[in-house]
Amino acid sequence: MFSKISDSIDAFSRKQGDITSMLILPLLGVVIYEVIMRYGFNAPTTWGFEATAFLYGMHYMFGISYTDVKKGHVQVDIFTALAPPKVRAALGALTTLVFFMPVMVFMTWSASTFAWTSIEGLERNSTSWGPPIYPFKAIMALCFFFLLLQGISNLIKDLQILFNNDK
Repeated sequence: MFSKISDSIDAFSRKQGDITSMLILPLLGVVIYEVIMRYGFNAPTTWGFEATAFLYGMHYMFGISYTDVKKGHVQVDIFTALAPPKVRAALGALTTLVFFMPVMVFMTWSASTFAWTSIEGLERNSTSWGPPIYPFKAIMALCFFFLLLQGISNLIKDLQILFNNDK
């Protein structure tokens, strides 16, 4: 049962990462447009810099759980590289429970609180363009939740290795 939960979370993280990786295309379009306007016509936009920051921020935030499912985050494994799988799983489960989960629960809760406040006030950026920023704060909270889910999947996998008598 827990294996199916972990597999479902992993599949979700991969799929959302595959889909949201396409945010690079509108980001590229905005950057090219801004460069052409700025250097070709000496008419920079008021929105180009902020739009690239928002698109890149979303691209980055959606990528954190995707990177985790692909084991792409930096890990210091100098002490565990030669350890048996059960020892690595035990250390992985312990660090997930002691460090990762509390931090991610706090980050998800805090980001959700900030997002909700922003949504209630229909918050806008205080620039000349003045775009709404509440959708981006909501996306940030959602992406922290996705990373929390991926951490649960990783914990399940570590516990399965740890308590599997075959290995």
